[in-house]
Amino acid sequence: MTRVIYVNGRYLPYHDAKVHVEDRGFQLADAVYEVIEVGDNSLVDATRHLTRLWRSLSELSISPPMSEPALRHVMGQTIRRNRVRNGLVYLQVSRGESPRDFLFPDPPVPPTLVCLARATIPAQVDQRAETGIHIITMPETRWKRCDIKTVMLLPACLAKQQAHAQSASEAWFVDAEGLITEGASSNAWIVDRSGRLLTRPLDNTILPGITRRTVMDTAASLGLVVEESPFTVAEALDAAEAFITSATNTVMPVIMIDGQRISSGTPGPLCRQLRRSFARVAEHSPVGYVPSKLENQAFAP
Repeated sequence: MTRVIYVNGRYLPYHDAKVHVEDRGFQLADAVYEVIEVGDNSLVDATRHLTRLWRSLSELSISPPMSEPALRHVMGQTIRRNRVRNGLVYLQVSRGESPRDFLFPDPPVPPTLVCLARATIPAQVDQRAETGIHIITMPETRWKRCDIKTVMLLPACLAKQQAHAQSASEAWFVDAEGLITEGASSNAWIVDRSGRLLTRPLDNTILPGITRRTVMDTAASLGLVVEESPFTVAEALDAAEAFITSATNTVMPVIMIDGQRISSGTPGPLCRQLRRSFARVAEHSPVGYVPSKLENQAFAP
């Protein structure tokens, strides 16, 4: 469980970690975030995640809360204080605390920074990857700037809830032209019958996934060609393989879409190969925490 959360310069016990009721992230979703995998005591692809965080801040004209080295220090401390060896670290930056108004605060106020770390069990994700997941499709309902990683996630929550109600793990959004954009919390991929790896090209309708980019690098290292090309639901249903990519799943096979089995209904060889090779290609930045004999002793923040 999460024990300690960093909030605006302080490492606080979980139940004492709070932001002001008039924080613009809380009232207006005027905030951005990143989720970075922690794998075997290392941050995975942290450089790319922080580059995307800086871009999201720039797109919304929010000032960075601190320098990148300082932010890496905060992440490392938060991971250490929560004793996370495998899991995730979550960063959120809002425009800050100000009386509610649609206009930006003038003069600007200090941004709000929150950082938390949480352990996960890699074996559980690996087990899901061995069997594959089911997904559903639904009409695109989100705004036109999905390339910015904001906390405005209600459409994604509704999509995830609908997927859960149908015993599925993820939902793929479909645009007005019948083309798949991306998942509620992942990028969408297929392998067509000729063996081509397809994923939608970057534009303002999808998030430029960090895992998506590293999977493209992984494919290149294996001599595989990725084509950034949109595909329809029908093409996905007829695919040889399908999968999603995200920081919490890396490469996760999709074996059923809208109740229809994909190919053999089992994870395919290219997806398995990409998943096995991903860790070799991804950047790993040590967080400076080594578990010790103090692991089970009482924790003091």
